Amino acid sequence: MAGKIKRLLALGAVVLTTAALAWAGSDAQPKASGAPKPVITKAVKGEQCVEDTTIMRRNHMKLLNHHRDETVLEGVRTKKHSLKECINCHASEKTGSVATDKEDFCVSCHSYAAVKIDCFDCHSTKPQGSMAMHPLNAETAHDKQQLSAQADSKAGVEEMAGVAK
Repeated sequence: MAGKIKRLLALGAVVLTTAALAWAGSDAQPKASGAPKPVITKAVKGEQCVEDTTIMRRNHMKLLNHHRDETVLEGVRTKKHSLKECINCHASEKTGSVATDKEDFCVSCHSYAAVKIDCFDCHSTKPQGSMAMHPLNAETAHDKQQLSAQADSKAGVEEMAGVAK
């Protein structure tokens, strides 16, 4: 009896496999179109990015965070990995921004990867004069963020107030 069940299971597996292969090759089956790809527009300014494309795609946030920390916390100001310079090169000619339209440079890839962009909660998405910043004092905002991140427990109100002064 056990031998008959094994043969029936084997026969069933062969039939299902054959049917699946036949269906997979069928033209009647709807074809998968795939996920929409991000629209990566060429930089408006500059001839070459500050880093290789593959490095920027994988590590841009690490580079931006490192530059932020050097600039805000240590006072070292360079253009090489600054958010402002990225915006100046990659802002869309159509919108003048990197993050307002679904086809803008940052939004296009971040939507594709399902990653929230929070840079522009404080920073402007459009290059504006010599300072593309929200009126919020950037140094104070980043100090608060670092205090909260480095504290063993959440930063107290007194600590946060001390940073803001």
